[in-house]
Amino acid sequence: MKPVDRSLVQELLSTPLPALMQEARRIRDAGHGDAVSYSRKVFVPLTQLCRDVCHYCTFSRAPKAERRAFMSLSEVLAISRAGLAAGCDEVLFTLGDSPESRWQVARDTLAEMGHDSTLSYLHACCDAVLKDGGPLPHLNAGLMSRDAMLRLREVSVSMGLMLENVSPRLMGPGQAHHGSPTKDPRERLRVLELAGELRVPFTSGILIGIGETREERLLSLLALRDSHHRHGHLQEVIVQNFRAKSGTPMAAAEEPGFDELCWTLAAARVLLGPQMNLQAPPNLSPGSYRGLIEAGLNDWGGVSPVTLDHVNPEAAWPHLEHLAAQTAMGGKRLVRRLPVYPGYASAPEHWIDPGLHTRVLARTDARGWPRDDGWRAGSSRSDAAHFRFDAPVSPPRCPTALDAIVARCRSGARLTEREVTALFHADGHDLPMVLQAADELRAQTVGDAVGYVVNRNINYTNVCTHRCGFCAFSKGRASAALRGTPYDLADDELTRRVNEAWMRGATEVCLQGGIHPDYDGRKYLRIVRLVKSAQAQMHVHAFSPLEVFHGASTLGLSLGEYLAELRAAGLGTLPGTAAEILHDDVRRRICPGKLDTATWLEVMRTAHGLGLRTTATIMFGHLERPVHWAAHLLAIRDLQEATGGFTEFVPLPFVAAEAPMYLRGLARPGPTAREAVLMHAVARLVLHPHIRNVQASWVKLGTAGAVAALRAGANDLGGTLMNESISRAAGAQHGQELAPLQMESLIGLAGRRARQRTTLYENADEERRAVARRAQPLAPVVQTPVVFAKRQSSGPAQVQSRSMYAES
Repeated sequence: MKPVDRSLVQELLSTPLPALMQEARRIRDAGHGDAVSYSRKVFVPLTQLCRDVCHYCTFSRAPKAERRAFMSLSEVLAISRAGLAAGCDEVLFTLGDSPESRWQVARDTLAEMGHDSTLSYLHACCDAVLKDGGPLPHLNAGLMSRDAMLRLREVSVSMGLMLENVSPRLMGPGQAHHGSPTKDPRERLRVLELAGELRVPFTSGILIGIGETREERLLSLLALRDSHHRHGHLQEVIVQNFRAKSGTPMAAAEEPGFDELCWTLAAARVLLGPQMNLQAPPNLSPGSYRGLIEAGLNDWGGVSPVTLDHVNPEAAWPHLEHLAAQTAMGGKRLVRRLPVYPGYASAPEHWIDPGLHTRVLARTDARGWPRDDGWRAGSSRSDAAHFRFDAPVSPPRCPTALDAIVARCRSGARLTEREVTALFHADGHDLPMVLQAADELRAQTVGDAVGYVVNRNINYTNVCTHRCGFCAFSKGRASAALRGTPYDLADDELTRRVNEAWMRGATEVCLQGGIHPDYDGRKYLRIVRLVKSAQAQMHVHAFSPLEVFHGASTLGLSLGEYLAELRAAGLGTLPGTAAEILHDDVRRRICPGKLDTATWLEVMRTAHGLGLRTTATIMFGHLERPVHWAAHLLAIRDLQEATGGFTEFVPLPFVAAEAPMYLRGLARPGPTAREAVLMHAVARLVLHPHIRNVQASWVKLGTAGAVAALRAGANDLGGTLMNESISRAAGAQHGQELAPLQMESLIGLAGRRARQRTTLYENADEERRAVARRAQPLAPVVQTPVVFAKRQSSGPAQVQSRSMYAES
């Protein structure tokens, strides 16, 4: 065991309570701001038989003929379903420690149910709850072996075991733990270490007032800290105050005073640092919530609207409305969490069993907090209520570190990755502040006009050699019968669409497609020439960096040489798609085989150097995190500062409905409404002053979302599109075209004035504007069936990318 820092222990022991609490508040606020969390749970006392005889416990009960040894599976499921109906995220299993080692009735009952141990039956109950679609299990299962913990990790997102105290003295005659072999501190520390080694998000803590000294409490907290420093697995530490209960050997023992509880909480915060989640049960200190907050806690633990606290049945849970009000009186904001805390939920690949990833991803946002707005990108079932981000009525807002970060944005300073990430964590009072600051900066930078361009999307082929996890648009030889029919537009159909777009007032055609195995760089040059031969004045906005790279490599040309040929053929600008997330850790998971971050940026840098302007995009809401968003924005900003070639930044919320990686349970169901709007705001702030235009995608956001984005820093709605197929293939339901009058009506809803523009943000001329307003309905499109060429060799164009999402 690590040597004890005696000087720190003595310093804490001698620090007056007011000073200790003040320091604890400072440390807590640095790590958790104004948030105090809780888990909405149901309580399942699977068995109250136990091998121990702790002198303060009323949970453990001796067998009686009229009392069953274990809850039945049907009783467990009934509680789980009641919790689910009440909006609970957690089902807390608590039980006596290995009762079969002491009680024959426990052994007999387990055998009748087909189990050889309590932990085996616990596994079966958790598995049944999960298969029934219930809340996420958290287990307080006592001591266990490595194999048992590994098995239980398969069916739970977190576990817990109170250390209580490291002093073996408390196991002696007349002490609280005498006759309780599982309370041996060495055994408890063994399980704590085991949880760290097996990467189990773990809860532990100390129990005060059971005969220990203050110094023994500090030594116990130091033991918890040291284990956490080794493994990072302690998601919370509980400081629980002893409550005397009638019928126990300690019924007459003196309970710790409230100052004693506050001293211990404050000392724990100082020892454990700003990031630790520190908890004290609210039902054990009714009426004293504010004092507990002032002592440094940031979590109330599990609170149940359904079941009582079976460990402390005399202490009723507070109503959630009351808890929220009391938390606000303490200057904080009550926020809901899962049984697995955000820092662990946001890294399921490390902390959660693979079989539970889908359940955690489905319930969380990018930070690991619960999803609670019901909004989905691309869904027609969204309204303005999803996009209300009012500041809490109380407590009043105080300046935070975000104010200084926003001030640096206004000055045009380049933020650090940590500062950008902090902006993406804005919530509570900070969220409307950030949205308002972005909108004010938008007004100062570009005024009140909202631009849009009359254009047509032409996706010339949906055949692609890549199998990106987010894409429901692409087809290939192996997927010809899946998700629609592969096509490859004939020349006459492509030019017909170009001519029809011109006759309907378009100034731009946007051309993108899959990486067809039969295409080489000559195909893209041919497409540009076809457009220009059909309508010489049409602006050609075409080819993602992936298509450009593919075209150059198949012809053996450098990026500069090939881009120069495209420009000479008539290419006007490039869309900044295929960016997804410019962070290779994410790209390797969602689109292996595509361009890496450096290559995507190099294509754009080369294009800008040749005078070709481009857009920049981000696709967010799948399996990436705020730190990845921050890296992406800073990469875009840095390139723009060097080249000035980006015309706009376009956030693209991930449309999950038909995306392969979502259907396979490998991604979140898109961003929340908060994240969707915040992305536009943070982009406005972080990219200032280098990128002036931030565009909202009406296809993915819908009307209400687009209006909210326009009020949070966006100043453009992109194109009318005429044909939209990529988002639609992924499940978007907001239509394929938004005509000029509809665009202008939407812009009016945001209280802004509309401006029909060109691709390069000049005003559209009057003739084009007039033609667009009297456009006739679109003729039906013809998706020319694909005919694959027979390949004799496998050159660069024939290599298929295989990934975790590949179809067979």
